[in-house]
Amino acid sequence: MHCVLRVGRVRPVKALRRFTVRAHLPERLNALAELSTNLRWSWHPPTQRLFEDIDPVLWSELDRDPVGLLGAVAPSRLEELASDAEFVERLGALAADLQDYLTRPLWYQKLQDSDASVPSGIGYFSMEFGVSEVLPNYSGGLGILAGDHLKAASDLGLPLVGVGLLYRSGYFRQSLTADGWQAERYPSLDPQGLPLRLLTDFSDAPVLIHVSMPGGRVLRARVWIAQVGRVPLLLLDSDIADNDPELRGVTDRLYGGDQDHRIKQEILAGIGGVRAIRAYTHAHGLPDPEVFHMNEGHAGFLGAERIRELVTGQGLDFDAALASVRAGTVFTTHTPVPAGIDRFPADLVRHYFGSDDGSAESALLPGLPMDRILALGAEPDRSVFNMAHMGLRLGQRANGVSKLHGIVSREMFNDLWRGFDVAEVPIGSVTNGVHAPTWAAREWLELAQQTVGEQALQEARGWERLEDVSSATLWQTRNELRAQLVDEVRRRVRRSSLERGSTEAEISWTAGVFDPNVLTVGFARRVPTYKRLTLMLREPERLRRLLLDPDRPVQLVVAGKSHPADDGGKALIQQIVRFADQADVRHRIVFLPDYDMSMAKFLYWGCDVWLNNPLRPLEACGTSGMKSALNGGLNLSIRDGWWDEMYDGENGWAIPTADGVTDENRRDDLEASALYELLEQSVLPKFYDRTDGIPTRWIEMVRHTLEHLGPQVLASRMVRDYTLGYYGPAARAARTVDADGHAGAKDVAAYRRRVEAEWNAVEVVQVDSEGLPDTPVIGAKLSLRAYVRLGELAPTDVVVQAAIGRVTDDDDLTDVRYVPMAHAGSDSSGEIFETDTALPVSGAVGYTVRVLPHHELLSGDSELGLVESARP
Repeated sequence: MHCVLRVGRVRPVKALRRFTVRAHLPERLNALAELSTNLRWSWHPPTQRLFEDIDPVLWSELDRDPVGLLGAVAPSRLEELASDAEFVERLGALAADLQDYLTRPLWYQKLQDSDASVPSGIGYFSMEFGVSEVLPNYSGGLGILAGDHLKAASDLGLPLVGVGLLYRSGYFRQSLTADGWQAERYPSLDPQGLPLRLLTDFSDAPVLIHVSMPGGRVLRARVWIAQVGRVPLLLLDSDIADNDPELRGVTDRLYGGDQDHRIKQEILAGIGGVRAIRAYTHAHGLPDPEVFHMNEGHAGFLGAERIRELVTGQGLDFDAALASVRAGTVFTTHTPVPAGIDRFPADLVRHYFGSDDGSAESALLPGLPMDRILALGAEPDRSVFNMAHMGLRLGQRANGVSKLHGIVSREMFNDLWRGFDVAEVPIGSVTNGVHAPTWAAREWLELAQQTVGEQALQEARGWERLEDVSSATLWQTRNELRAQLVDEVRRRVRRSSLERGSTEAEISWTAGVFDPNVLTVGFARRVPTYKRLTLMLREPERLRRLLLDPDRPVQLVVAGKSHPADDGGKALIQQIVRFADQADVRHRIVFLPDYDMSMAKFLYWGCDVWLNNPLRPLEACGTSGMKSALNGGLNLSIRDGWWDEMYDGENGWAIPTADGVTDENRRDDLEASALYELLEQSVLPKFYDRTDGIPTRWIEMVRHTLEHLGPQVLASRMVRDYTLGYYGPAARAARTVDADGHAGAKDVAAYRRRVEAEWNAVEVVQVDSEGLPDTPVIGAKLSLRAYVRLGELAPTDVVVQAAIGRVTDDDDLTDVRYVPMAHAGSDSSGEIFETDTALPVSGAVGYTVRVLPHHELLSGDSELGLVESARP
C-alpha cells in the first residue's frame, strides 16, 4: 500500500495585528531618538547624512526613514557606532544644533519685540498634511501646501499648532495592471512605527477626545503628535478599542467613503480638533490660539465648537459668540469651481447635530440652536449645507491662493454679497509658496550656502545672488540632477514592469530608458479632468516626432493619481500608459505609478521643463511648477494660478489659451497645437543650441529663474504674508472684541441685529447734483446731495457713498470710484448726505449713491453683505 503525500500550496500565517518595536539605543546614542522623531530631519541634510551613515543600504531600502532605520538596524551596528568617537561627536553636534533651532529667537520672535499685537498662538487646521513621505497623510497639493506651511512656520518661529486626522491607511498606493489601468491598495499604517508620540495627561495616560454621535454613542479619538521642527502637528485617531467598529473606521482613509463617512471625519477634524488643541495647550502650559486658520472648509465645524465654548463657558449669546469667533478666524479657499466644495444634505447635518427628541437645541453642540448651525452653511436651496459658505460666515478674513484665484473666488462667492461689485467681495489672496529646504536639491542648497553662508539652510536664501555662479557650474548642476532622475526613472520603470506581470527576461529594455543628455519634460499632478493629463496626446504622431527626433529629441516623464472613484481620470492614465507602452517610444516617454513626495523630488530636481496645461482659470495655484523653478527648471504652462502673476517672459513659456472658445474639443486642439509649436520653435532650439558645449540662452533663463523667481515662490514669503496680512489683524480684532468681558463682541452682535432688523427700511429717496458746466472735463467738480431714510438707524450706523464711473448703454457703471458723503443734517425727506468730488474719468459718465452698514469693529463695510443703492 502506497501513501500519497499531497503537497499543497503553503499558506503564510497571517498576523492578527502588527506593531513596531523600536530598538534599544546605547546610552551614547540616545540623541538619535529625538533626531529621528522630530521631522526637521526631513529638510536638514546634515541630519539625513548622519542616518544614512548608520547603514547606507538599509537607509535606501527603507526609503530614507530614520524611525524605520533605527527599528531595523542590527544592535551590533549600534554598539559599534556608540564606540565610534567621530560618530558620537557628530551626533552630539547635531543634537545641539536641533536644540538651538528649537529655542533661539527667529523672525517671529523679533517681530514680537516690535509688534506685541501679533498672535501668541495660531491653530492651523487641514484635512491632510504632506510633511514627509514617511508620514503618508496626504493626497496632493492641498496636503503638500499644508506641510510646507508648517515647516516654514517652524523656520520663522511662529507659535503655530497644526491639527488634522491620522489616517490608518493614508491615501492609496498606486500601481498599474497589465493593460494600464490604475489599481489601488491601502497599506495599514502602524502609528508606533511613525515619527509620532501620544498626547498624554499629567498621569501619563493617553488623552481621549470625545465627540457625541447620534443615538447616545460617543466617538473617541486619541491624539498623536508629529513634531515638525518647532511646530506640533496634532493628528486625531479613532482606531481605538473604546469605539465600536463603525466609529473605529472614521479615520481609516483619506477621502474615502460616502458622505456619511466624510461628515463624521469633518466633525472630528473640526470639533474634535478644537478639543485636541485645548488638551494640548493645557498639558503643556501654553496659551490657547488667538487665531484659527481653516485650510479649506473641511474643518469648518471648528467655528461652531468655538461658539459653543463661548455660549456654555462664558455666557455669551449666539450672536456675540459668533462675532468673537469671526474676529479671530481666517479661512483659505483652494477651489476655483463649486464642484470642488464639500456640500452635505442639510438633513445629514441635522442628523449629526440635532437632538434625538427633536428639540431645537443641538445635541452635539449643547447650547446652540439647530437652526443657527444650519444657517452657517446655508445656500439659497436650504436642503444643502455648504462647507465653504460656513467658512466664509465664520471667518472675518478670507483668501484665495493666488492673485488670479482671488479674482475667481470673489466671482464664485459674489452671491453671498449681493449688490456689491465682484471686486468688493471681501476675499483677498495670498499666493502659495513652497519650502525650499524640502524641495531644492542638495546641490542647489550647497551653492546657495556658498553665496550667503549657513543662513541659506534656515530660510533658503542665496538664489538671488547666483549671478556669481558661472554658466558652466549651472549647466553641470543641471546635468547631474538630470542624470539622477534618469537613474530613478529606470529603477521605477523596471519595478512597475515587474508589477504589471513582465518577467526578468522581458524587461532588459528598461536599462536604456531615458538618456541623461536629452531635454526632459515633467508632468506630474493629481488627475482630475481639468488638469488635462492627455492634452499632449491630441496629435500622437506629432508627439512621436518630437520624442524620436534624431537631433533634438524630447523625453517625457508623467505621473499622477486619479481618485479611486474617478473612472474618467483612470481612463486618462490608461491612455497615457498605452501610448508609453509602444515599443518605438517607450524609451522616451514613461508613466511612473505611485506619485508621492519621494518621487516628486527627483522630478523637480531633474526635469528641464515643467509642463502644466490646465483649463484656465481652474488651477487655484499649482505649486509643482514652483518646486521645479527652485531647481532651475523652466515652466511651460498655461497662465493659470501662480504662473499668471509670476511669468515674466524670461523664466519659461506661457502656452496661449483659447479662452473665448466654448467648444471643449476645439479649445483642447488649439491649446495642444500651441504647446507643440512652443516646444518645436522655442524650447528645443534654446536647449540644443550650444556654445562650447553650453546652451547659453537656456542657462541664462535658468539663472534668471533661480535669481528672480526663487525668492518669490518661497513658503517663508507666504507665511510672512499670512502673518502680517491675516494673523496679525485677526489677533488684534479678536483682542478688541474680547476685551472687558467680550464687550466688543456684544456690541457688534447688538449692532448686527439692529441693522438686519432695520435694513428693509433703508432707502435712498432722492439724489440731486449741481455745479457741472455744460461741457465738463476731467477734474470738474460735481456736487451731490442725497436724502436717505434710515428707519431706526442713526447716521453713524452707516456710510453713504457716491459711486462715479463710466456708464454703458445699459446704464451699468464700470471703472467705479467710491466717494464718501458726509452727513449734513436732516429734513422731512430723510437724512442729508453731501459731497464735492472731481470727475475721475472721461467719456460717458454716470453716478449713483449707496448706503452700507458701518461699525468700527467690522473688517470692512462690505462684511455684512448689506447694501442699498439709489433706484432709477
